[in-house]
Amino acid sequence: MNNIISRIFTIIVAVLIFSFGSSINSFAQGIVKAQYEDWQMSCDTPPGASFEQCALIQNVSAQDQPNVGLSVIVLKTADKQARLLRVLAPLGILLPNGLGLNVDGTDLGRVAFVRCLPNGCVAEVVMDDELIDVLTKGKTAIFVVFKTPEEGIGIPVSLNGFNKGFAELP
Repeated sequence: MNNIISRIFTIIVAVLIFSFGSSINSFAQGIVKAQYEDWQMSCDTPPGASFEQCALIQNVSAQDQPNVGLSVIVLKTADKQARLLRVLAPLGILLPNGLGLNVDGTDLGRVAFVRCLPNGCVAEVVMDDELIDVLTKGKTAIFVVFKTPEEGIGIPVSLNGFNKGFAELP
């Protein structure tokens, strides 16, 4: 009996990971509907959904390590009840240290990675009004990933156009 429950649980987890991964990939391959300076609004209809979902996206690389890049994705949940900030970081980073965020010289802390997919690891945070305010008024965000406990890699993300793009996010 436990073996059957274990198999069902494994199948459910695999389906959730696959559908989450495909939603990130669909935004990366979606139709670009608008450009807001350094941000793009990309829209696509996720598998099984009856309506289009849009996200603000910016793909960036570390200045001194071009092989270390991030995809920063901002979206509203399908029920429009939450606003999410998802960051897809490359495989090979140190997961326990999490993902750090600094906006215009102010350290905003770290968030844990929630899962890894074949194309990278995902950190996700529900954006509250305070974080949205900081991002809409800011100039530059620095996302920090770690290769070792001591070696952080700061990856700059321009906030030019974020305010307008976020306001237009359906």
